[in-house]
Amino acid sequence: MSAQSKRPGLIRASVLKWLGVPIHLTDGEFWKQFNGAHSSAGMAVNQDAVLKLSAAWSCVRLISETIATLPLSMYEKTSSGKRVASHHPLHFILHDQPNSETTAAVHWEAKVAAMLLRGNGRCEKLMIGGKLVGLVFLHPDRLTWFKRNGLKVWRYTEEDGLQREIPNDRIWTIPGFSLDGKEGVSVIAYGAEVFGAAIGADSAANSTFARGLMPTTAITYPGTLKPDQRNDARTSLEAISGAVNAGRPVILEAGSEIKTIGINPADAQLLESRAFSVEEICRWFRVPPFMVGHSEKSTSWGTGIEQQMIGFLTFTLGPWLRRIEQAISKDLLTPAERQRYYPKFAVEGLLRADSAGRASFYAAMVNNGILTRDEVRELEDREPMGGNAAVLTVQTALAPLDKLGQSEDGNAARASLRAFLGVSDPTTKE
Repeated sequence: MSAQSKRPGLIRASVLKWLGVPIHLTDGEFWKQFNGAHSSAGMAVNQDAVLKLSAAWSCVRLISETIATLPLSMYEKTSSGKRVASHHPLHFILHDQPNSETTAAVHWEAKVAAMLLRGNGRCEKLMIGGKLVGLVFLHPDRLTWFKRNGLKVWRYTEEDGLQREIPNDRIWTIPGFSLDGKEGVSVIAYGAEVFGAAIGADSAANSTFARGLMPTTAITYPGTLKPDQRNDARTSLEAISGAVNAGRPVILEAGSEIKTIGINPADAQLLESRAFSVEEICRWFRVPPFMVGHSEKSTSWGTGIEQQMIGFLTFTLGPWLRRIEQAISKDLLTPAERQRYYPKFAVEGLLRADSAGRASFYAAMVNNGILTRDEVRELEDREPMGGNAAVLTVQTALAPLDKLGQSEDGNAARASLRAFLGVSDPTTKE
């Protein structure tokens, strides 16, 4: 019988029925999100097990925390360009505080982590008078859905165990990588083999250290032992086993001998397997291994920190940022608002180089009339100066040869100098 057709036990089904959870008892995908998946390595793979892997924990934290700390603002299109629409009600929800109990950074951390691991990030839209006033993140493990009269209805279990129903139009979903254009696929389910192998390698390493870095051993006797003698021998050996007892002498009696069963850690390439698991996990999350502390191999994303950050932003963060921005425009803005407003993450902070590099960049932008001095001050979190600091300027030193000496500023300077020296202008006729 396939995993999709297996039914839960009678006790489990009765409990769920008593709780009023309307699910399809033959839906294997539903049970998979709670039970996780199983790998050929024999390990159960679920969210908790995956996050206990240091590489997976680092990848999920790196992506979710980085996105959560990027400023997300609403912008308004104007005749002169764009400006931050701080007056738009959605700006405060996205940028500062989505609800009374959560900050924007914590909210986006949880939502992006759910997208990374479970395929979808969902939250409830708080509405007053038909207007959006807040967003509340919904934990995937406590959210289920069913159909009533052909309409999709969601059921959410609160932390205190109480359940409530949420209409489908109040659920805001941002899918991750999708195969059907609607729902994101679960990394845990699709990567069960990779994560299971990594969990198995960690488990084997821990058990190897617990046994004092020794493989399984067997004690042979020339004759057959009685049950109580067999138990005494096993108890005596276990008492001096383990890393903490390394070096203690072993007493063998009655002609017994110790033999090794299994493969030692070196032959099993335990350390190499764990290192390879780190690279495999990073490959699933599209994170360069050096960014999670795995420095065995150099990166091919450039040598400077700015080049590496450009690669991380382009190949890792870019698709997630774009996905979130488009979901906001599609689901949280009205058709009329989309013509005027749009959301945007500010990624300039990730691309900041060292002070000398920034100075060279700003000088080129100001001297070529691309940025004003006030715009540069804004990028450096400084107060604007106003006046000429808000005016675009260009360097005019590179003038045509036949125009040298003909600028108004040069003529005025020469006239002032002649007046000071009391010398008449040689070009003036008597």
